[in-house]
Amino acid sequence: MPYSPSFSASKHHEALGPSFYDAVEPASFPRHILRYRNQRWAARVGLDTLTDQEWVDHFGHFNPLPGSFETPLALRYHGHQFRTYNPHLGDGRGFLFAQLKDAEDGRLLDLATKGSGQTPWSRHADGRLTLKGGVREILATEMLEALGVETSKTFSLIETGEELDRGDEPSPTRSSVLVRLSHSHIRIGTFQRFLYLNEADNLRKLLDHSVRTYLPEAWRDEESARAAAFLEQVCRRVARMGARWMAAGFVHGVLNTDNINVTGESFDYGPWRFLPHYDPGFTAAYFDETGLYAFGRQPDALLWNLYRLAECLLPLAPQDLLEQALACFEPALHREFAHAILRRLGLQSRGYEHDGALAKALWTFLHETRAPFEQTFFDWYGGLLSSQRAEKSSSAGFYAHESFQAFRTVLSDFSPSLGSNHKHPYFERPTPCTMLIDDVEAIWAPIAAEDDWSLFSAKLDDVRTMAAAYRAE
Repeated sequence: MPYSPSFSASKHHEALGPSFYDAVEPASFPRHILRYRNQRWAARVGLDTLTDQEWVDHFGHFNPLPGSFETPLALRYHGHQFRTYNPHLGDGRGFLFAQLKDAEDGRLLDLATKGSGQTPWSRHADGRLTLKGGVREILATEMLEALGVETSKTFSLIETGEELDRGDEPSPTRSSVLVRLSHSHIRIGTFQRFLYLNEADNLRKLLDHSVRTYLPEAWRDEESARAAAFLEQVCRRVARMGARWMAAGFVHGVLNTDNINVTGESFDYGPWRFLPHYDPGFTAAYFDETGLYAFGRQPDALLWNLYRLAECLLPLAPQDLLEQALACFEPALHREFAHAILRRLGLQSRGYEHDGALAKALWTFLHETRAPFEQTFFDWYGGLLSSQRAEKSSSAGFYAHESFQAFRTVLSDFSPSLGSNHKHPYFERPTPCTMLIDDVEAIWAPIAAEDDWSLFSAKLDDVRTMAAAYRAE
């Protein structure tokens, strides 16, 4: 090879055996135009020195990375989709391409694809991803990461030169292949598959692999205790993810059991949205006709999914132990939500009771006034020390409302956190960086019309400026 990767490559998932995946071949694409490469995360896995051609060779042609899989693996799983069980799922337009180590914390990382061609699980679909879909995923993951939400990282996007027909986009539309970086692609639906097939030995194997590889703190020598400890850790991580979604005003879109992984990271986004203003009924997916996965119903949806994981563990542990593990979700959600609100406001904790009162007062204000969601957090980052800035805000009129006075009273007891960077130049501007649907469509329009990526690049720069302002937290 013309370069010497510093990462420690791995084949952990391959060792599970063929009951867990199908070896597949990637699609052959007519063109490869590199549109995005994530240099910050490439550095953490030793791939930042790749030339653009080498990058395309690995993430467009899918030539194997040294020391990882020789052949990509399409993962097998089942899942509830809008609460209807589907035993015909699996990686239908993607695969696990490589596993390697994070140079900073040593955790195992997956490189997996979207739009890389047909697999045994494609169900007659073409296995492709639209370029717009790839652009949308980059924007979602960059924004969520900047806001402190656990998320997969978009690692690469390559335009592939095909024309695709889609019912939800003007067609024909351009094609792409995306690579994401995540700590795990083991889903709740991965466990469901083995329960459905009545394969207790594979359930046991999957549990032990998941604990050893991703959640070693859950290891217990007794199997039933191990299963319960594993479930508790997954509940805590999923609660943290959901709480941070709510504090970010984020709507995932499709919270099926095959879209929730055991490490509690957002991934595999549907038609996601960010709230313009607080609205518990706000629904992202046009096909979610009943609002099952609306903004305010996301915590319930996550808990429902965790109950499905608990059912999968019944062959390995008694029901009472699993119920005790599930009981940690709600208190963890409340604690994590209060913590996420404080982080978004750049404030020091005063203990759970006070932190919770602040979060409740802010939520009441946002609910009663429908004040712009992101602008409110932007205006009051740093607490009352930001009063002068907030008085000049376009949202200043909302701050005369009675519910805001109640929030302000609670806010007066809080001080900026030690890492708060409320004097960062980002907060000198009049409006925050947002990722509303109008922003996304405005970014896409010149790409579609003239292949003009300038707004896309400018938005990523803006998101990273915001991330730098918050990063000290």
